Amino acid sequence: MHFDPYGGEAARLAADLVNLTAPPQPGDLEPLLAAHGIVRPALTARQTAEIWAWCRRLAVCFGPQDLGRRCQAVNVLLAAASSTPHISLHDGNPHLHYSAADADTAAHIRAVTAAGLAYVVCSAGADRLGRCARRGCAVAFVDTSRNGRRTYCSVRCANNDAVARHRRRDHSTGHPPATQEAE
Repeated sequence: MHFDPYGGEAARLAADLVNLTAPPQPGDLEPLLAAHGIVRPALTARQTAEIWAWCRRLAVCFGPQDLGRRCQAVNVLLAAASSTPHISLHDGNPHLHYSAADADTAAHIRAVTAAGLAYVVCSAGADRLGRCARRGCAVAFVDTSRNGRRTYCSVRCANNDAVARHRRRDHSTGHPPATQEAE
């Protein structure tokens, strides 16, 4: 599935921010933000703390849930981001910017991630904001697969889950696990 660079890329940024496991230091986020197209990725300590709090708010939008609940969660984020989208021609082609050119970087990140989640919900499908189905993982992801049925954050988690299911099935039927013969 092809996503608009602002919508899909911003939603993937939201997922990556949700997957942070500890409060970051200001320099920690620069490579992540730059990789997702944030033009001014340098953050102050205050902005970094704001983004950490924002990450926790973004988290409620991922994983299985009722459509109404997901839309309400995204609407709350859109209201909190309180940006004024505008059409920009800076590269010669009209496209949307979700915050003013002089916006604080943290405010810009809030605006683009909220808009990116809204874009995915409205244009690609709310179920594309997923959480890994492997027990104990729960990594947030944006499903960009063609059919929109991705349930794992990675091939590794899918394989680990398949092996675990196979072992449970063998154990419950009383069959010993398969072993490799020595060469």
